[in-house]
Amino acid sequence: MPALVAGIHAKTMRRVEGKASKRFARAWMAGTSPAMTARVFLSIVILAAPAFADEAFVTAQGDDALSIVDLSKMQTVATLPIGGKPAGIAVSRDGARAFITSPEGKFLTVIDAASRTVEKRIPVEGGPLGVAASPDGKRVYVADLYGRRLVEIVLTSGAQRSVGVGAMASGVAVAPDGKAIIVADRDDNALSVIDAATFSRVATIPVGKHPFGVTVDAFSARAYSANVESDDVSVVDLASRTVVATLKCGSRPYTVALAKGRVFVANQHGDSVSVFDAESLALLDTIKVGEYPEGLAVSGDGARVYVANWFSNELWAVDAQTLKVLGKAETGDGPRAFGAFIRDAD
Repeated sequence: MPALVAGIHAKTMRRVEGKASKRFARAWMAGTSPAMTARVFLSIVILAAPAFADEAFVTAQGDDALSIVDLSKMQTVATLPIGGKPAGIAVSRDGARAFITSPEGKFLTVIDAASRTVEKRIPVEGGPLGVAASPDGKRVYVADLYGRRLVEIVLTSGAQRSVGVGAMASGVAVAPDGKAIIVADRDDNALSVIDAATFSRVATIPVGKHPFGVTVDAFSARAYSANVESDDVSVVDLASRTVVATLKCGSRPYTVALAKGRVFVANQHGDSVSVFDAESLALLDTIKVGEYPEGLAVSGDGARVYVANWFSNELWAVDAQTLKVLGKAETGDGPRAFGAFIRDAD
């Protein structure tokens, strides 16, 4: 059974059998890596113009679609067909575009965020998964899950080049200063550091077991990797390229987000988010959220953290300071939202 189909099947089983079936739902983050089925879905849908509010662009893998959530109302206001089992998402820093990976379709979809239209689809061989945009929005970086490579795409020309990374490349993060690109090499239990100027791999940093989601702080000083199989987060000093701390969290941590001097970690099997103080690294709280949380992202002002819950088909909003749940929105089926999925209206 292909990995993505296995994941969707596992979700159905949980609906029938309850939480015991969660152990079967490990496609993508800890399972094997059978070949994916190529499929291209070329529908382009023009939807109503959005209101001026912060939005979440949530990949709904089960629906082969993108759910667009108005965060002021916590309501899905548009659905855009994508195809190819969309998973990864990156919204450009200026909010003009969103970039979506479709691992089964082997393409990247570029979306005009304001008009909610598909601009183009760019073929990417292998298994495109993690995605991040350069600070200036001119380049997009895509992790090829099966090709042991990071692909750079120049948006104006469509030109592509790649650099070798580790096995089962998953999450991608670009340092805010634009100088480094960090890739989670899942099956190598390591992070690759790519020099953005030369587009060359300059370091490999061992971390916990099966790193998947990765993020970099606002100062481009530290990277954080969620290590799925060791149930922890590695805190990496990028200057010395060493792990300076390990944070024990809940079961199957998938992604990491930073807000209000805190580290937020989505624990898939814990149906929870662990919260640590970014300075002392002390555990502050564990927040119960929806079923099987995966995607984590932060509002532009850092006041809210958004959690995409794959099994319960919900996006939750959490106050980053009080750690209280502020609201929930229904999404399409299988919201993964793996990446930077918040569009700041400002």
